[in-house]
Amino acid sequence: MVHGIMEVLEQEHEGVRWVVMGDDDSMFFVENIVDVLAKYDHNKYYYFGAQSEYILSNFWFSFDQGFGGAGFIMSFPLAKALAQDIESCLRRYPFLNSADLITMVCIVDLGVGFTPLKGLHHLDMRGDISGLLSSHPKTPLLSLHHIDSIAPIFPLMDRAKSLKHLMKAAKFDQSRLLQQTICHHRLSNWTFSVSWGYSVQIYEKIMPRSHLIKPIQTFKTWIKKPKSPPYYMFNTRPRTNDSCEAPHVFFFKTIGKMKNKNEIWTTYFRSEARGLPSCSIDGNHSVNYVNKIQVYSPRAKRTEMDRCECCDIIHTSGSNKATIKLRECFTNEKIA
Repeated sequence: MVHGIMEVLEQEHEGVRWVVMGDDDSMFFVENIVDVLAKYDHNKYYYFGAQSEYILSNFWFSFDQGFGGAGFIMSFPLAKALAQDIESCLRRYPFLNSADLITMVCIVDLGVGFTPLKGLHHLDMRGDISGLLSSHPKTPLLSLHHIDSIAPIFPLMDRAKSLKHLMKAAKFDQSRLLQQTICHHRLSNWTFSVSWGYSVQIYEKIMPRSHLIKPIQTFKTWIKKPKSPPYYMFNTRPRTNDSCEAPHVFFFKTIGKMKNKNEIWTTYFRSEARGLPSCSIDGNHSVNYVNKIQVYSPRAKRTEMDRCECCDIIHTSGSNKATIKLRECFTNEKIA
């Protein structure tokens, strides 16, 4: 990869602003990458990337490097300067054997620091990552990596079909893909957490956003027998059989545009029964009979991410369907 940077820069390119490097099993969301990079001055020196989600991976290599599987991004002036110094840098660090680490130290020697982008995902984890994808950070999804090390992200699909299914939503609106929107149906004491284009979770009690932005730890560590925690670079929630804490989970099924309206609709269906009794808190109502969620969102993509979206819920008691409408949050609106 290090020499690849030099080889890319040896070719003539007109109007190039950024250089993106990734692995052959990296999946990039190009529209979102373009929108994120548009906020930066490409004439300056920038080195963007992602740390590993697994703490020890960062310890073994560096907390200040971009992991190549997630993809790292350099402004063209930085990439050009790096290409000119590559051979000299390799001679300075003959003892380094990681391309990502070599790239980082060479960039640091040019006086440039590392800037993490939370939408890039190296995915140093195994198994079911639905917990992470259902509580994605409030930033555009930029990449996914290590697809062969994780379980298919949708039930009853293989890995390839799962990724193609996710891209169905991405084709309609990449800006909202996996963006978490939370709202409450207070008559029923229900909390809805929407990961647009991926999943909807319903909890049988009112929960604040500060709690739900922490992913449920459905996934396993990158190393099969790790030592004591912490394991991850972010806070998590444990899986639980507590009926008031465990969500009912619905996965993305279909998508379309509303005729004569500036809205996109997505539907989400329950993949399996939760298998727990109802929450026993007074005033709560079971979600067991709900099997379909329909979400309406604006067609216009989100260009500002300073605040998440809010939503309203339409549900008639006893109906097996709930409808959610995404909207901008009101001034001083609390999601709790």
